[in-house]
Amino acid sequence: MDWEFSFLYFLQELHNPVLDKIMVFITSLGNSGLLWIGLAVIMLFFKKYRKCAISIGIALVFKELLGNVILKELIMRERPCWIDPTVELLVKSPSSFSFPSGHTFDAFAASFSIFLNHKKEGVAAIVVAALIAFSRMYVFVHFPTDILGGMVLGAGVAVLTYFIVHRWAPKLLKKENN
Repeated sequence: MDWEFSFLYFLQELHNPVLDKIMVFITSLGNSGLLWIGLAVIMLFFKKYRKCAISIGIALVFKELLGNVILKELIMRERPCWIDPTVELLVKSPSSFSFPSGHTFDAFAASFSIFLNHKKEGVAAIVVAALIAFSRMYVFVHFPTDILGGMVLGAGVAVLTYFIVHRWAPKLLKKENN
């Protein structure tokens, strides 16, 4: 944990009024997964993106169950801002546990779902996801390993939902129609 605090304190040295506003905006994009939910809803209206939207929706449900209901409550890792309350926060201190980062888990579950379905759009989504993930450390509410965990779990859930939507669901639906 020492190296993680060292990195977070290094990020604190980068703070300035302009970057602070940018990072608060970026981190707010990930609040409650609303960006990704909204994007999935919009995608539902376009046939080309419908399977992708369904993949995002399923991935976000898996994230909620695995990340917030199971892992956060099982691991119960304290946040850096709880351990060192002397750092002035740019955002409200979250009340849930730290591992895995929910913002990052949502962002990578959704962005990798997009990437698996539509490479070009997915690259842009992954860039946004990475910025959201980085912002969580910048605002001192997550450790780097919380972010890494959210990234890996999000990508894994995206792969799982891709196979459910593209491989298993069509086969199951064909069996029902017979």
